[in-house]
This record gives sequence, C-alpha cells and structure tokens, in this order.
Amino acid sequence: MLCPFKHLTVGYRLNSLFHFCAQLSTLPSKDRFISTSHHQYLHHLLEICPSMNQLKQIHAQIIVHNLTNENLTLGKLVSFCAVADTGNLGYAQLVFDRICEPNKYMYNSLIRGYVTSDNPAKAISFYHQMVGSGLSPNEFTLPFVLKACSSKSAYWVLVLVHGQAIKLGIGSVVCVQNALISCYVVCGLIHSARQLFDGMLERTRISWNSIIGGYTRVGSCKEAFLLFKEMRKLGVEPDVITLVNLLSACSQNCELDMGRYVHLYIVITGVEIDLILRNALLDMYAKSGRLHLAQRVFDRMADKNVVSWTTLLGAYAKCGLLELAQQIFSQMPEKNLVSWNSMISCYVREGQCREALALFQNMCDSGVLPDEAALVSVLSACSQIGDLVLGKKTHNYVCSNDIIPSVTLYNSIIDMYAKCGALESVVNIFNKMPEKNLVSWNVVIGALALHGRGLEAINVFEEMLAHGISPDGITFTGLLSACSHSGLVGQGHYYFDKMTTVYRIPCEIEHYACMVDLLGRGGLLEEAVRLIKGMPLKPDVVVWGALLGACRMHGNVNIARQVLKQILELEPHNAGLYVLLSNLFCEAQRWEDVKNIRKLMNDRRIIKGKAISFIEIEGRVNEFMVADESHPSSSNIYSMLNQLTDHMKPIHYLCNCSGEPFDLEEL
Repeated sequence: MLCPFKHLTVGYRLNSLFHFCAQLSTLPSKDRFISTSHHQYLHHLLEICPSMNQLKQIHAQIIVHNLTNENLTLGKLVSFCAVADTGNLGYAQLVFDRICEPNKYMYNSLIRGYVTSDNPAKAISFYHQMVGSGLSPNEFTLPFVLKACSSKSAYWVLVLVHGQAIKLGIGSVVCVQNALISCYVVCGLIHSARQLFDGMLERTRISWNSIIGGYTRVGSCKEAFLLFKEMRKLGVEPDVITLVNLLSACSQNCELDMGRYVHLYIVITGVEIDLILRNALLDMYAKSGRLHLAQRVFDRMADKNVVSWTTLLGAYAKCGLLELAQQIFSQMPEKNLVSWNSMISCYVREGQCREALALFQNMCDSGVLPDEAALVSVLSACSQIGDLVLGKKTHNYVCSNDIIPSVTLYNSIIDMYAKCGALESVVNIFNKMPEKNLVSWNVVIGALALHGRGLEAINVFEEMLAHGISPDGITFTGLLSACSHSGLVGQGHYYFDKMTTVYRIPCEIEHYACMVDLLGRGGLLEEAVRLIKGMPLKPDVVVWGALLGACRMHGNVNIARQVLKQILELEPHNAGLYVLLSNLFCEAQRWEDVKNIRKLMNDRRIIKGKAISFIEIEGRVNEFMVADESHPSSSNIYSMLNQLTDHMKPIHYLCNCSGEPFDLEEL
C-alpha cells in the first residue's frame, strides 16, 4: 500500500506503533516486553527530537500510553524544553510541575535553563526548592546556580552555595571552583576569588582566565600581567580569552607599553587572531590615544563588524576630531545604539547642539530606541542652547515610556530645566527624586544661585548636610555664587572660611573668583584687591575680570587701570575684556581712555566676536547675530527694527545705568 509523503512523519509512525501496542495490552503478561521496547524507542526519539512541535507529539503519546511515571524519559523531555535552542522553558516548567517526584537531572535542567533566561533569579528559587525536597546538588548543579548568583549579585546565596559545596565534598571539583571564582569576581570580591584560586590543587585555563579577568574587571593591570607571567611559567598556554582580558586591562588603564607587549606576543607566537581579539587590539590603541595605530589595525582587518567601526568612531569622537568621526559614521555599513550615541555626544561636546539634536531625530526615525546615554546627551544639548521645548519633550518621553530614570538621568533633567530658566520644575523634580547624590544637590544649589535666590540655596546646602552628604569644591562654587548674586557678603565670608577650616576643601581659582565677585558687587573693592594679592594661586583672567566688572559697576577707574595691565598680560587678544574696559571709561566720560582702548584694539587687530542670541517663539528656538539675514522672516524683522529706530531718532540721546548721557550713534 502506498501512502503520501506528507504522512511519513514521526507522529504518523508513533500513532501506528501506539495502536499496535494498545492491541498488545490484551496479551498475557509474558508478551508485555514489547512495551519496553516501545518505551526505549520513545526515549530514542526524544534524544534526536529537532523541534517543539515533534516533542509535543511525543509527549502526547507518553500521556496517552500511561508512561508519565518514567522519570528517565520525562527528564529527557524537560531537558530538551529547558536547554535546547529550539526548546520552550515555559513548557518545561509546566511538565515539571506535574511530575510527582522530580529527580536531580530535571532540577539541573531547569536551573540551567533559567540561568540563561531573562529571569535568572528563578534558577536560585529552583535550587532552594531542590534542596528543600531532600535532593543534594552535585557538581553539575552548583556552577549554574553560581552563574545565577553572578547575574543577580546575590552575595549571601554565593556564600551559602560555597559552604554547601564544601559540606558535600565537591568544593574542590575544578568546575565548581571556577564558577566560584567567577561569581566572587562579579560580586566585587576579588580578594576572595584570589584566595580560592591560590588554594586550588588543579587549575585549568578557565581558572587562569577567570582570575585574570577578575583583576581586569577591577582595573588592576599589574596583577593581571603578573598572573599571565606565572601562567606561562607553569606551562599553561594562554588562549584568545586570556589575551583579550589583558588588552582590556591595558585599555582601562591606558597602558600603551603593556598593550604593545601583548600585541608583540601575539605576532611572535602566531596566535590565531579572531575578530574579538582584533577588536580588543583596536580598542587598546584607541583608548591609549594612539589613533594612527588604531587606524592601522582597523585598516588591516579583513572582516569588520559594528564593534570595530564603533570603536574607531568613539576614539575620534573622544578626541574631538569631529570631521574624521563624521567620515567614519557615514561609512559605517551598520550602526548600533553605541554608534549613534558616540556621534551625538561628540556633537554635544563640540558645541554643535543643533547637529546633535538632528542626528538624534534621525536615530529615532531609523527605528533605534534611545537609551539613557542618548537621552542624557540630548538633555545636555537642550541645556546648552536653552531649548526648553525639546527638553520637555525628552522628559515626557521618559515618563510616557515607563523608563525608570537613574540618578544620572534625573540630574540631567533638572540641569536642563535649570539652564532653561524653569526653576520651579527643577525644585519639584528634585523633591520627588527617589535617590539623590552629590551631583543632584550641586545642580539645585547652582540653579538657585543662577536665579539669584541665595537664601534658598543656603537652605538647600544645610539640608544636604542634614542628609549626611559631604560637599565638594563644586558645591562651594555654587554656594559662593549664590551669595554673590544675592549680595550676601557676610554669609559668603562665613562659607568661604568654613570650606577650608571645617571641610578641608582647598580653595581653587573659581572659589577666589566667586569671592572677588561677591566683594566687588558689595562695593568692597579694596578688600577684593587684598584678597587677590593674598592668593596662593596666580590670579587668572576670570578673577581679574570679576574685579573689572565690579569697577565698572561702581565706576572705580583707578582700580580698573591697575587691572588693565594684569589682564593684557594674561589675555592680550580677549576682545570681551577690551569692550568691558571701553564701556567703563565711556560711562566715566573718560573719552581719551576710550580712544586709547580702541586704538589698542586696532593696533593688535582685535575684532569683537559676534554673539549669538536665542529667542523661543511658539515652541521654536530661533538664532540670530548682528546683521544676520539668514532667518526666513528677516525682511519683516528688519522692517520693524527700522520703524523702531526711526521712532527713537528724534530723542537723540539715551541714558545709561549711571545716568550719564551718551550719543545713540556711539552705541
């Protein structure tokens, strides 16, 4: 009899076989040996089963023919579902839950399956369940339980498992010891890992790689290379993983010489270099700042993946080589999230925030979902250009997508609102933050200082101290700035002294600049001069500029002349300082001094840089400079300006802040 090919399946053959066995059930017991061979056949089919569909057919026949007590066969079924690439962990759990007395093999299979799943904590739960059922774990159980501990950093479970391994007499089994070393490393206990490693009677290459990788993880390049030296001395040949770990240690510490030593070792010994090792070499040269060597490694790579391209891109971006980074980015055959983030952050660091935001939009349009690093870069760009609209949209994106912000992302959000002028939003978000670090407090203190709310900044500082947070130099920069902008001279003096005497924070140049600004705004110019003369540091242009600004505020031309000499020595080509001096002399009606300043600028060919102004209208940020005609509505804008100018001309004179008149044409 012929049958179609589509019926020649495992299910069809099983149905025929089970039908035959069902007929045998009426035979005397002496003929029941056939069911044993049937069971063996099922067991064989489970071993070669390629998919869940066929496994379910086999499982159905196991149930139909009352073979659910055959733990050996059910163990194979659970193992396939839990471990195989084509398996189904949920199905394995369902089968397991219906087994009256699961054995050790079934527990091990499920523990192994959950370790590689999205829920490794379930593996630890099964381990506890296994021990509670009276089954003792073996050397096949503990390595996977320890791997689950590594992924969850479950320190106390690690200690418990280690103790149980010793109690059961398997603590000296090399695979268990290797797993323990890896777990101690992940939990940050490198000394415990080393103690265990030193006590091992037998070490495999995995043992050496685990401990070398551990020292790499904590940034101890020296210890990693000492172990490498000992490893070779004992005749253990390093493999690709060993060399990748060493190169990673060099990358973290920018140890170019040690990295080149590893490269030389690879060349001399003829180690087969795979793509991972080449990428590690590339990363080492890139992070050591040797871009020409990184480029050479990259150019010689026959095969490149997205990691190769992104590593080189990140190197150029980190060094601020924007054009080269753009070239690499545009040539990339494939881009991942790290590639986009590297390019966006490069634009932000170089001050090209509009380009950064446009690239971020392109990334979203291409279907790549932003991560926290991308959002932090976007918020930084919004902060720099004052784009409150896009900053709010980014914040709303975080809220609407159920993203749980880290403290770093929260800090970026409140910093954006602070620099965009939305102080109330800063305070509201800060008060709702579940976790605050020193940066969080510094951002709020700086925001309050920027908006002239000095007393509130002092209150926040005192609240920070009450929470047990120790201030740093940035904290006091914000605090002194707050005192300066609010005219709190006495409080400024108090905190300036407290910074060094109580908190042992050395006074940096920015703290002196804040104090000079504080004293200058308060009219205490002579005291400001004495402070500058007593500085242990050489005053920079910021310090002298603060004093010069105070001279202009109070019309003190004599001190301004003293400052002029110091500033011209430090920055003889700073156009802003010349303009400030010119305005000061102008307001004091020292016209001869004004001419001298302008002549000095002409002689030194100093040109005042064009400032960029930003204005937000109907949710859009517009940029413009002096005599700028790039705006689409520039003709209407200049028409309105001309009307205003014509309206003002009959007045002829304007009054400055000191009440002294000067001609409109001089403006």
